[in-house]
Amino acid sequence: MTIGYQVYNQQATYFVTFTIVDWVDLLNRKVYRDIVIESLRYCISYKGLKVYSYVIMTNHIHIIIQSDGSNLLSDIIRDFKKYTAKQFIETIIKEPESRREWLLKRFAFNAVQHSRNSNYQIWTHENHAIEINSHHFFEQKNNYIVQNPVRAGWVDKAEDYVYSSAYELCGRGNKIEISFW
Repeated sequence: MTIGYQVYNQQATYFVTFTIVDWVDLLNRKVYRDIVIESLRYCISYKGLKVYSYVIMTNHIHIIIQSDGSNLLSDIIRDFKKYTAKQFIETIIKEPESRREWLLKRFAFNAVQHSRNSNYQIWTHENHAIEINSHHFFEQKNNYIVQNPVRAGWVDKAEDYVYSSAYELCGRGNKIEISFW
C-alpha cells in the first residue's frame, strides 16, 4: 500500500474517495446506496463523524469529513468501510440481484490479492485522503463533489441528485446531517 493520501492529522478535515474494487458499479442500485446512507447516519450519531459534503456515484463516493474528536477519523473510516462491505455482501446474497454470481466472484478474486482480507473485498484499501487546509481548497473540493452527477450527465443541476449534499442543503432531503465548515 502506498504511504501517500493517508489520514495523518486525525483532527483535520479531509476530502476522501472510497472506491469499489475494479470500479464495479455496485452503488447503481438504491439498496446499496441506502446502506451507505444508513452507515453514514450511524457514524454521525454514534462515532462523531462530521460530513460537510458527499456524493454517492455508481462505483465510488466522494466525501469531505472530519471527526469531532471522540474517535480517530481513520478508525471511523475503517469501521464505515468494514460495516458497509459486510452489509453489501449480505444484501447481494439475500436480495434479488441479477449480478450475484459475477459480483461475488469479482469481490472474492480481489480478496485473495491481499492477505488482510477474508472472503470478499468490496472497497479498495486506498482512501485517497487529502487534507483540506484552506477555505478555497474546501470550496474547490466541495464543488467537485456536488458537480459529479452533473458531469456524469445524470442531472442538469447538482441539487437534483438525491444522493448528495447538494440535495440535502437545498432543503429537499434529510438523508444525513450535513455540518458546516
